[in-house]
This record gives sequence, C-alpha cells and structure tokens, in this order.
Amino acid sequence: MPASTSRNYALITEVNPKSPISEAYRALRTNIQFSSVDDPVKVIVVTSAQPEEGKSTTISNLAVTYAAEGKKVLLLDADLRKPTLHRYLSESNRLGLSNYLSGKYAVEDVVLDTKIANLSLITSGSIPPNPSELLSSKKMSALITQLKEDFDMVLIDSPPVLAVTDAQILSNIVDGTVLVVNHGKVKRDAARKAISQLTHAKAKVLGVVLNNKEMSKKESSYYYYYAQKD
Repeated sequence: MPASTSRNYALITEVNPKSPISEAYRALRTNIQFSSVDDPVKVIVVTSAQPEEGKSTTISNLAVTYAAEGKKVLLLDADLRKPTLHRYLSESNRLGLSNYLSGKYAVEDVVLDTKIANLSLITSGSIPPNPSELLSSKKMSALITQLKEDFDMVLIDSPPVLAVTDAQILSNIVDGTVLVVNHGKVKRDAARKAISQLTHAKAKVLGVVLNNKEMSKKESSYYYYYAQKD
C-alpha cells in the first residue's frame, strides 16, 4: 500500500473512496477473491510480522471495500492484547470477543452495527489474562463456523506473528491469512520467519501486502505477492 501522510484512525476508503490508496485496497480485495477460485475465501486473518506495521489499518479499509460491494461483512478484533478496530469505527469496546468467549454474553450481544452500510463489528472486549487460551478454545472455533454462515465475509485482526502465538492459532481455523509488512521497517528475515511460522501452523498464506511504500506514478499503487504453494 502507498504511504499515508499521517497516522490516524480515519478510513480513507470511506472518506475518499476515489483516491489512489482506496483503489489499492480494492485491488487487494480483487486479488484475494482470485487467490482461491475453487475454494472461495470467506474468513481471513490479517496479521503482521511485528507491531506497528499497519495490519489494523489494512483490514479496516479492506472491510469497507467489501461492504461497498454489497457484501455482508463482519470485522472481528481478535487482538486481545492491543485492540484498535473499535477506534477506526468509533465504537465502544466495553463488550466484545473476550466477553463472549468467557461465556458471559451471547453472539448477538457483541455484534455491533457500524455507521458503514453492510459492515458489522465485534470488538475485542475486555483484555483477558489468557488470550491464547481463549482463541484456541472450542468456542472460538464454533464462533468462526457460525459467523461464516451469517456473513459473506469475516475479516479477523490478530496480534503480530513474531510476538505471540495468537496469529498461528487463528490462521489454522480460517480460510486464509494475509501478512502485512511495513516497507523499510521490517527486515526480510523477520518477514520470512513470520511466513515460516504461519506455514508451520498449517495456515493458508494468501499473500503479503507491502505497506507504506512510496511509489512513482509509473508503478502500481500496491504490491501483492502470492505465496508459493508447497
């Protein structure tokens, strides 16, 4: 993705859908759709190798592009350690995924309708003492199955791969995983290690998004690399 001029929680695909950056997110959406024609991808994890690479910005804007197509979309914040998706959608994080997984609330209690048409949100909820255990629970797997039936697309934000095991856990129960890499910040060895760990967890890595790359006018406004199949 091209570099942005400032860091904030505004969604460019919402406020300026005709911009080159918004077009880049639509191109990413198209590439994901064509990445697995025989086995449609409905549930995707978006993660990064390390913190502060733009995974939450990427997944939030990607969700808006899917919703703009008329698809019924759910954004799920499974980063139970440092959640941010509620800020992008200007929603409360009082109740969310952790509250549901702890058994205190039903699914309908934590699904929020956002101001964006066709886009719903489940925030992370209260930060729990045992994130990995909650995400690896049978209840989490059952939730993914239910959401896959209720929505056309489910996009899941997870913690960075090299920081904790959460991304590997989630990638094992979804249709595909996209890795976001911040250009100029993350070394190639770190990106390779992240992909290796995801592959070891039997994740289906759809590709890698190169974020914050300054592009010339002659270059494409995004990079999207398909992962090589074994």
